[in-house]
Amino acid sequence: MTVYGVGLGPGDPGLVTVRGKDILEEASVVYSPGRLSRSVATEHVSEERVGDLDFPMTRDEDELREAWKAAAAEIAPRAREETVAFVTLGDPNVYSTFGHLRRTLDAFYPDVDVETVPGVSAVTAFTTALGIEVASGTSLTLQEAAGEATPTGPDRMVLFKVTDAPATHERLVAAGYDVVYGRRLYMEQGETLVTDDPEELADRDYYTLAYAEKEGVETTAATAAFDVETEVEQ
Repeated sequence: MTVYGVGLGPGDPGLVTVRGKDILEEASVVYSPGRLSRSVATEHVSEERVGDLDFPMTRDEDELREAWKAAAAEIAPRAREETVAFVTLGDPNVYSTFGHLRRTLDAFYPDVDVETVPGVSAVTAFTTALGIEVASGTSLTLQEAAGEATPTGPDRMVLFKVTDAPATHERLVAAGYDVVYGRRLYMEQGETLVTDDPEELADRDYYTLAYAEKEGVETTAATAAFDVETEVEQ
């Protein structure tokens, strides 16, 4: 059978795709790597069909490898006989825990089929939440801003995992950016917040992103504009 990596979207159960919901209903067991993904999954499947996997919050590579090997060892035997789903917030191939599982299964259990079911990602959903249009021809860079990292350079950036908003804001403003933040966008757990004031985000939260745009950068969006006076005369 198959292991499906199912993207649950940014946190709202209503943003799970039709294909994702079909796989969840078909799967004999739905594995969840965390509390938030579990809470979304259980809106579509019963608690009894959800299996939890333990992944330590650590940067120790050896410990992480052992955790993924243990997860693969749990999942592979079932996947040989049944349809299995592994759920993750967002999209399985964008900043996702599923990538670790897929690589581990490929290395140790190459006979197990693995497929991904795309999910609505914050990469795209943030535009609606923050009221931003990424027009045709606009360049946009996706970066991770966890820890002390605050990349600068491109005209427009989306920064994920902004765990220190005040420090990130200070560096971005010094580099000439206007910045707006979104926290827990589309999530039912915790407070959703959109703000340009980093002090409102002083407490650390992994689920915070920033949209940074260079001051004065020009955007010429494609439009269906007409010369009104000429049209009237005709």
